[in-house]
Amino acid sequence: MSAFPFRIKNRGRIPLQIRMMLLVSILSLFMLGLLGMAFSNTIAHIIEDQIGSRALRVAQTVSVIPLIREELARGDKGGRIQETAENIRKLTGAEFVVVGDREGRRYSHPIPERLGKLMVGGDNAPALEEGRSYISRAVGTLGPSLRGKTPVFDDNGEILGIVSVGYLIEDIKGIISKQQSQVPWYIGTLLIVGFMGAGFIAGDVKKAIFGLEPEEIAHLYTERNAILESVREGIIAIDSEGTITMVNQAALASLGYTEAGSLAGRRIEEVFHFTGMNEVPATGVPILDREVRVGDQEMIFNMLPILHKNTVSGVVSTFRRKDEIDLLAKELSHVREYSEMLRSQTHEYSNKLHTLAGLIQLGSYDEALDLVALETTGYQEIIHFLSAAVPDALLSAIILGKFNRARELKVKFSVDDESSLTDLPGSVSREKIITILGNLLDNALEAALEKGDRLPEVRLSMTDLGNDIIIEVEDSGPGISEGDEDGIFERGRSNKKPPHGGIGLFLVKEALEESGGHITIGNSELGGALFTVAIPKEGQA
Repeated sequence: MSAFPFRIKNRGRIPLQIRMMLLVSILSLFMLGLLGMAFSNTIAHIIEDQIGSRALRVAQTVSVIPLIREELARGDKGGRIQETAENIRKLTGAEFVVVGDREGRRYSHPIPERLGKLMVGGDNAPALEEGRSYISRAVGTLGPSLRGKTPVFDDNGEILGIVSVGYLIEDIKGIISKQQSQVPWYIGTLLIVGFMGAGFIAGDVKKAIFGLEPEEIAHLYTERNAILESVREGIIAIDSEGTITMVNQAALASLGYTEAGSLAGRRIEEVFHFTGMNEVPATGVPILDREVRVGDQEMIFNMLPILHKNTVSGVVSTFRRKDEIDLLAKELSHVREYSEMLRSQTHEYSNKLHTLAGLIQLGSYDEALDLVALETTGYQEIIHFLSAAVPDALLSAIILGKFNRARELKVKFSVDDESSLTDLPGSVSREKIITILGNLLDNALEAALEKGDRLPEVRLSMTDLGNDIIIEVEDSGPGISEGDEDGIFERGRSNKKPPHGGIGLFLVKEALEESGGHITIGNSELGGALFTVAIPKEGQA
């Protein structure tokens, strides 16, 4: 079964395996054709060289036979040279063995009628005049031939005559053709082997690329790049040697780079310190949710091995800023708290509805109306106040939500009658104000519940008069210990049980830094802490 859930239609294209087989086969045919031609030419040259060398060796052997030398000196009156030369010709298979004197007159010849006549061909001069031995091509009385010629010397080194041993060119061509006729068989055998090898190679390549066609690979590559760039998390991959092979844009942005080329090919230790990515190739064990500090940011890393045939060939790592994950966790916590609050309110109002039903059934209509008025008075008042003092829907919603939360927790929640947030410029981020206000109120509600010797209470005051937005949140809790004013804004610093604590005031601090604001801590008239926030109207959005 294919490793991929879908396949792209080839639309009439020849499959890669067949294309590779055809390409390798055509290339093999072309190369073997050239090799066959070169081999044939080499065979022809080798055979000619061998026959020429044989003719020359036979001629040199004949030239040193004492009988030949003696009879040449005496003029061979008895025809002994002819007899000896013919015997040698028959033994060596030469076409002719001709012995001549210094004038080139024949003393031996395969055709006796030509004895005593001058040798033809015009190639005797180097032997008779210069005393050299050589191989030549010439046309004699028997036809074109390849000849070996050498002079015959007497005891004093004087030239007595010449010996010429030859083989007809026609016979040599026959020998060459016979040898060359074997070449096509060799080429054919190699072509069959090459075709089989091409099939094996093509199949192996096809297997290595999971049976995909080039068009499918190109489509998957484009799709892979699109997926990588659409992921908000940073992704970086290394090979088994720790060299970076791939990085997406989110990772580049997190690391302060603009181009992937600035990271590709570098060692992972040059970019990340203490990530542990080099541990994974050795162990093959994934590393999940590891916190690593990169520059001034805390990152959460997940590192997984890349396996190929049960061998770790690299590591791919995804990472994201820890504060983003913390923010998601905080939002999830708020959702859980909100759902719990709705559940409690549903239960509470169910009881009150049953009470109202009972009062109506008993005919106690005045008591029923009093109960309804009591329940709606607080809501109507704060809704009416917020609609005038805080026209921004998001800010009104967060305050109303915390009011409901306070009622659920049995905490008295009040908003200063003089509060007003009607002049919020567009440069001020509503989301950051919501983060600041929501987390401060949450902490105030929880702090108010910690002091059990007095009525839990939280007050909120807001104003946008002047150049700053001022928010004050105070509670009746135990307050902030002296010297701990800065520490409470550190990540993870909380008296609450994990995983809920240690993030609220940290997010407040971050939102204020990004908005250009600041926060001060004092003592509240209620007995607890007083947080005062100032956010400039011209601050960062």
